[in-house]
Amino acid sequence: MATLVVVGASTMFGLAWLTLLIMPALVVVQVLATRVGVLSGRDLQRAVRDGYGRLVSVLLLVSILAVNVVTIAADVAAGATAIGLLVGSQSRWLIPAFAAGVLVLLLLGKYDEVERVLKVVLLGLLAYGAAAVLARPDWRAVAWGSLVPRVPFTREHVAGMLAILGTTLTSYMYVWQTVGQVEDRCSRQNLRFRQFDAVVGAGLAAVVFWCILVASGATLGEHHQQVETAEQAAQALRPLAGPLAGAMFAGGLLASAVIAVPVIAASGGYVTASAFGWPRGLSRTPRQASRFYAVIVAQALAGVVLAMTGIGPIRLLFVASLIGGIATPLGLVLLVLAAGNPELVGSTRLHVGLRVGGWVVAVVVAAISVIFLAQQAHLLPG
Repeated sequence: MATLVVVGASTMFGLAWLTLLIMPALVVVQVLATRVGVLSGRDLQRAVRDGYGRLVSVLLLVSILAVNVVTIAADVAAGATAIGLLVGSQSRWLIPAFAAGVLVLLLLGKYDEVERVLKVVLLGLLAYGAAAVLARPDWRAVAWGSLVPRVPFTREHVAGMLAILGTTLTSYMYVWQTVGQVEDRCSRQNLRFRQFDAVVGAGLAAVVFWCILVASGATLGEHHQQVETAEQAAQALRPLAGPLAGAMFAGGLLASAVIAVPVIAASGGYVTASAFGWPRGLSRTPRQASRFYAVIVAQALAGVVLAMTGIGPIRLLFVASLIGGIATPLGLVLLVLAAGNPELVGSTRLHVGLRVGGWVVAVVVAAISVIFLAQQAHLLPG
């Protein structure tokens, strides 16, 4: 959410088309992940370990954990900031308190209980749908930006593209999708339903992304106001909430953080336990899977330490999205390979459209990552 507010403020509707193209990309990635989880009975990390060896498994593990720690730091800082906006306190000591609350949910709740909480919290993001309409944007400009892809290749646009891809196609997202199928013990007969569920989820996510960008572009972008703090980002909701914009943004930011931190921390626990063959699963107690839960706690502690350095949560969230975009192509490549590997998923053939789509998504994210890094190193103009 914070990433899209920053992008909307810096490019207005210039990247609205990308938020719509995210939908087919998300569909492809989520369907591939669903296929791996249902047909192989393994989460992605375990599938990579069994299919491609320990070395490749460790490379995937490192790429995921590196992104996880930074993203957890950004999200616990964002959650604490949101609470501060709601209660009128800006104490940095809210950061460990928020992280502790999330850990309690993971340590004491079972998988289905955690999932149920996250589904309810998602409703907090619906405010941006109304905000996009009440912001009264120039709908002609919105349509042009949404339907006509334009890539100026300026630093702002390239960074914005990478951040959007990094925050939506990030590795913990499709790792968690594979985990969900294993935890729910889905049978092969449920594959079509699970794939349809992934398509619907990707579509709703893309609509929310588009609304956030339009709302922020019509408010912050229209007035050329850069976003450095949560208070500035809250202006995107002012058309809907007026003076209550800060509280409404805080509610959405808190919802986003409450959704993200448990998923990221748990996915890190799963990939680490899978890489080393440890007992794992939120359906187990901490005593039954002590090392699995130890990894979850260690990620949260590392995130708290990084968040306490004083870097603003909005900036930290945007940087985390960039890092996620750079790191995720490795996981995407391995996801496509695992989804089509008969030794892992059996004789059910991978549709050629899914295979091609997966490779296209991986190549596009990798290419934008290379362009971004080249611009940062001044090897390309921008």
